[in-house]
Amino acid sequence: MPLDELIPVLQTAIGPVILISGVGMLLLTMTNRLGRTIDRSRALIVLRSASSNSRRLAVELQLGILWKRARLLRQAITLATVAALLAAFLIIVLFMGTLVDLHVTVVVILLFTACLTSLIGSLLFFLRDINLSLRALTHELEQGVE
Repeated sequence: MPLDELIPVLQTAIGPVILISGVGMLLLTMTNRLGRTIDRSRALIVLRSASSNSRRLAVELQLGILWKRARLLRQAITLATVAALLAAFLIIVLFMGTLVDLHVTVVVILLFTACLTSLIGSLLFFLRDINLSLRALTHELEQGVE
């Protein structure tokens, strides 16, 4: 493949590469939040066994919220990972289409649309987690759970 044909493909592939980089940063944030959620759950499980009945109910509520948050974060992480994989496949299709001289326009459109749809879904789950974490904080402030 001549260099003058490869350069436009490389320029086109920069977009998905930047997308992968951005999704990677989101994944870092999401996995950190998941780790904190799991750590907080473990601390509350210890606290629950040493609590009185009234305090135990507050801890149970917190654990329920943390469980929901962990599930939401798992979904967000899964969809973000799918978005990164689709962007990687998009880069491969762009190169293979040029290398083998295939018309891959429809495949590129489908991969890009699926990638962005997955990213949007991931961000929606992430927003839901943020809202739940604020609900948990509100409950902690009202109940005084440590």
